[in-house]
Amino acid sequence: MTGVFDVLGPIMIGPSSSHTAGAVRIGRVARAILGDRVSRARILLHGSFAETYRGHGTDRALVAGLMGYATDDEKIREALEAAVREGLAVSFERADLGPVHPNTALLLLTSPSGRRVEVMGSSVGGGSVVITRINGFAVELTGEYNTLLTIHQDRKGVIAAVTAILAEADINIAFMRVSRQERGATALMLIEVDQPVAVWVLEQIRALGAVEQAMMIEPQ
Repeated sequence: MTGVFDVLGPIMIGPSSSHTAGAVRIGRVARAILGDRVSRARILLHGSFAETYRGHGTDRALVAGLMGYATDDEKIREALEAAVREGLAVSFERADLGPVHPNTALLLLTSPSGRRVEVMGSSVGGGSVVITRINGFAVELTGEYNTLLTIHQDRKGVIAAVTAILAEADINIAFMRVSRQERGATALMLIEVDQPVAVWVLEQIRALGAVEQAMMIEPQ
């Protein structure tokens, strides 16, 4: 079934849903993954993003998302100037990121406390996005669901323990993906759920011995 959103697209600041609204959402999701205010951002632009980012406002849109602006915020047009005022240092580079969607950006972010994260995301049309990499881990995150992100030791029983905690809290899992770079090392798990994960549930997951990090990413 085709919905109104599919026909009309998102409420947004133009000129392009892919280059502007989608770019804002990539920035917002990346900020949520960092879990803090962004103080420094190095942004690598691929394909169409690299060729037209100034004319289509992709640079302003990505920075607006990193500052938490919504896709329909009039302040998007002045996002680069606002970033200077707020002490957010941003640089843009054209790069070949490999066999990825032409509207792709790799964001290397640093928080004021020194926390760092690398997020790759693609704007796939109509304002929709897919995050395809987090800190080198292959993922598939749309930012449309409440999402639990864990980084944990790759050992048996961890996934079962996390999902058991969610079941006990009556939280339904919509989609789940686990990615690892090497057997027995560190793994990253994304669990998209039908409702927010309460703080006390996160604390139970964080208390599991093998879990190094657990955070909740709200829909963006």
